[in-house]
Amino acid sequence: MPKAGFISLGCPKNLVDSEVMMGILARNGYEFTPRAEEAEVLIVNTCSFIEPAQKESIDTILEMAEYKKFGAAKRLIVAGCLVERYREDIRRQVPEVDAVVGTGEVERILEAVRGEWNSSAPDAEPDYLYHDMTPRLLTTPRHAAYMKVAEGCDHPCTFCIIPQLRGKFRSRRFESVVREAGQLADAGVREVTLIGQDTTSYGEDLGLRDGLPQLLDRLADVEGLQWVRFLYAYPNRVSQNLLDTIAARPRLAKYFDMPLQHASRSVLARMKRGGSGDSFLKLLERIRRTIPGVAIRTSFIVGFPGETDADFRELCDFVREAKFDWMGVFAYSDVENAASHA
Repeated sequence: MPKAGFISLGCPKNLVDSEVMMGILARNGYEFTPRAEEAEVLIVNTCSFIEPAQKESIDTILEMAEYKKFGAAKRLIVAGCLVERYREDIRRQVPEVDAVVGTGEVERILEAVRGEWNSSAPDAEPDYLYHDMTPRLLTTPRHAAYMKVAEGCDHPCTFCIIPQLRGKFRSRRFESVVREAGQLADAGVREVTLIGQDTTSYGEDLGLRDGLPQLLDRLADVEGLQWVRFLYAYPNRVSQNLLDTIAARPRLAKYFDMPLQHASRSVLARMKRGGSGDSFLKLLERIRRTIPGVAIRTSFIVGFPGETDADFRELCDFVREAKFDWMGVFAYSDVENAASHA
């Protein structure tokens, strides 16, 4: 059987794309090796969200290109977000790359590997979304798995280019998610983590009101699953129904991952996020009151264009008062094509 080597960079959403591509290849007779020098085909699934991720992706592509000279590799495929930004640049500047596969072209990976895929610029923005019948090869520990319940984003955050990289927000069908959860549980998975750029908007495009609470409630009944959690709540989409559902169902992890990005009203306005430190404190109090013992994680951007010393002090004061269980703080990355780009 032909051997393939896979390098997946970036977020869990990208990891699911990698698992889908690996599943498609495995179904068609490919086996995988962790040793790049043994692989006949090398696939790099890239991230391009911020500058450090972009640099890591480029460095990895160049590193894998060397194996076409000194290893067994006959083909090098570049996939993912970097392709959506620099498709033609990759093809022109790295001649060792044989094909590129964008975020909306995941299902074309077999054609790309076989040399049958014309990876010219697509006519439309990415719209691909896998389903419960799509092959996947899990790379997480046997007891845990990610499930992507939505793709893309419609929020206008000025620091972010996810809509350009992954298209408009689109939810998976409700029953498709439930069936996949059952399949994972039958395979030995005991904890599933729902992911999407904004999971709290799940189902809105399908006409579902409070779709995420409905989905969580249904998944809590899937036989074999012991834990269900979700990532990336958008603060103004957190409903009381969502909190009540998490509080009521023992299998739903008492955990909230909600990137707030800042606490200054003026900075949040320039980010086109909305909200303020005061409104966030009220939301945090409501979450903790409804879900006793809940663990809350968040993340912030510092150094955003126009941020003043007073804005930064306001953020620090907010963090002290909010008492998060875990948080990440990231320096602003001036991403080309973002609305906030200098």
